[in-house]
Amino acid sequence: MNETLQLWEWREKIANLYYEVRSNPNAAAAWRLWCDTRSTMFRDHPQSPIESADRKTFEGPTTFPFDPSLRLTVQLVPVTSERITVATGDDGDLSMYTFARTSGLGARLGGELTLYWIEGYGGGVFLPFADATSGTETYGGGRYLLDTIKGADLGVAGPDGTLVLDFNFCYFPSCAYSSRYVCPLAPSGNRLKGAVRAGERLPIST
Repeated sequence: MNETLQLWEWREKIANLYYEVRSNPNAAAAWRLWCDTRSTMFRDHPQSPIESADRKTFEGPTTFPFDPSLRLTVQLVPVTSERITVATGDDGDLSMYTFARTSGLGARLGGELTLYWIEGYGGGVFLPFADATSGTETYGGGRYLLDTIKGADLGVAGPDGTLVLDFNFCYFPSCAYSSRYVCPLAPSGNRLKGAVRAGERLPIST
């Protein structure tokens, strides 16, 4: 299988995984499937962001314990569209614009988050963020919660404008694992004052 077909298969597996996550009414069971599937893919798939020499001993991404209290329902508030451009190395510049901001995270997490729409063919929702754990307990560049172009889709907002953001599913960008990647990171406006101790974290030293 050549590299293009490998990447196609990786994307299919991720899209299928998130479909199963969205379809499972048991959030804890869906999270366990997410953890287990990602661990297997990171170890075994040729498109893993883990360097080839390290895959045999890689046990999978480290996560905080599942925390149902960090599955939060927010209201999406429309915002004035603002376009930003991010350099992503050989992939060129990434353009995206703001289309909504959350309302409902402040009391728990000390701030709200802006959602972005990535421009280009098809487009997609992108939600990167940083928080009080960034650089200590989690990757310093922040984490992703939604990146629908890559299949990381936890579900669309309801007709009433509410959206469930389950931070147990937030994860590191590929550049956290390898210098082969240049990733768009959390803009300054998407930095939460609180600590999000859910989702992917740095390995704990023993």
